[in-house]
Amino acid sequence: MIQNKKDLNYYIEQDRKKLNFKKPSFLKRLLYPGKISTFQETLRKAEYYNNTANKSIINRFLSLYYKRLYSKRALQLGFTIPLNTFGPGLSIAHYGTIVVNGAARIGANCRIHVCVNIGASNASAKAPKIGNNVYIAPGCKIFGDITIADNIVIAANSVVNKSFLQPGVLIGGIPAKVLKEYGDDTSFSWRSDDIDPEVATL
Repeated sequence: MIQNKKDLNYYIEQDRKKLNFKKPSFLKRLLYPGKISTFQETLRKAEYYNNTANKSIINRFLSLYYKRLYSKRALQLGFTIPLNTFGPGLSIAHYGTIVVNGAARIGANCRIHVCVNIGASNASAKAPKIGNNVYIAPGCKIFGDITIADNIVIAANSVVNKSFLQPGVLIGGIPAKVLKEYGDDTSFSWRSDDIDPEVATL
């Protein structure tokens, strides 16, 4: 969670690295407010000022401003992503529907695609806890009081309603099950050259 300017700069920088995106000029941010990179930067600033709103009147004002701006840009792109749900290194692949429950917690370096829903189950207020370096392919539905370990790839259109505590695996299907083990390689990431082509087609 972003608690100070150092955290804010770190989150923004990690997001840019995963998006492979350089810092845009002020003019480009004004002219192209619908870009995902601009949205994610606004998300991080909204999180920072929301979390530090009680520190000063200025922060309280900026919290209202950035949350309003964030809501506007989220609506433009089709995202329902509450504040303080994603760790640093977030990479949203495309415009389009992404819905995340406010109780969900997703770790660092998450790559998330279109038409993903991360939510609660029935009337429960509990939502998934997802580890670091998790790749979420298009169309995934992840819900309930479950835990997803680090370094996991979730194949397209999967329905995940139970915990997967073994790191370094590919899961997929309806309901999801382990399809492949990547082993104990701690350098695993979701770079395109690490992901099997079948992930996009399962």
